[in-house]
Amino acid sequence: MIPLFSNCKTLDLHGVDRDYARIQINDFINDLVDMKEEYAIIIHGNGTGIIKKVTQEALKKNKNVLDYKIDNFNSGQTLVHIRKKAWHFKRFFV
Repeated sequence: MIPLFSNCKTLDLHGVDRDYARIQINDFINDLVDMKEEYAIIIHGNGTGIIKKVTQEALKKNKNVLDYKIDNFNSGQTLVHIRKKAWHFKRFFV
């Protein structure tokens, strides 16, 4: 899904609670849409799985996310495919 990991923006959620993680994920995705980024990585760690579950729920509900999945090589991070921002041109008639 992601061609090069080194060029992707990342969000590290280690040490945050579930409510703050949800806020950070949505703000991160919205910022990436504005920056016209196509892919991102969210690092949630393995631990008890609470932040992983919150991450997947937040990404599922976010309208700017096309697809997401757990990385095959590191189950402590999620790979995200972001929707490109649609441009709306207004026509002005004189």
